[in-house]
Amino acid sequence: MVEERRTRLTPDERRAQLVALGVAALAHSPLEDVTMELLSEQAGVSRALLFHYFGSKQGMHHAIVLTARDSMLRATEPRPELAPLDRLRDTLDRVVGFVREHPATFYSLVRGAASGSPEVRELVEEARNAQAERAVSVFLELGEPDSRRLRIALRAWVAMAEQEMVDAALATDLPAAEIVGLLIAAAEATAGAASPIRH
Repeated sequence: MVEERRTRLTPDERRAQLVALGVAALAHSPLEDVTMELLSEQAGVSRALLFHYFGSKQGMHHAIVLTARDSMLRATEPRPELAPLDRLRDTLDRVVGFVREHPATFYSLVRGAASGSPEVRELVEEARNAQAERAVSVFLELGEPDSRRLRIALRAWVAMAEQEMVDAALATDLPAAEIVGLLIAAAEATAGAASPIRH
């Protein structure tokens, strides 16, 4: 019988494995409950090794949230070939899909991270700003003038969209099209209210 050779992970591979375990843990635990003890036990490594890779619990949380955030942004990347409102609708439809496929991860990102370190909160704010920029680009293409009012209004719309995802996508079985339709209508109303042309 040929003895199986154990593959030794490189430092980068080991770190990626630990981060992946942390992201997976968000499926059933809020961010603050994802501890070094939990990950060291799941990975079969010492806590000292986690300190080596992340420096602290906060450093570990930063790496986990960064990976989860980037996963969500990649999964919902706008399709530039679509017309502006179709692009926004398609993106929001995929956001609803992501939220329903990864509910605890999404909830940890938008709620659990609020109690995290400033660095973790900054990662979440960067994601919100990226989502707001996606919406801004849609309305600029539709002819809305670029303004501070528009950007503030659509950044606020992102916060509303997050709450709708929690209340509708996670807490109900409303069809995705209905959730997206409400968000599109709210975005159009928000952009319209911010437009100096209409005032």
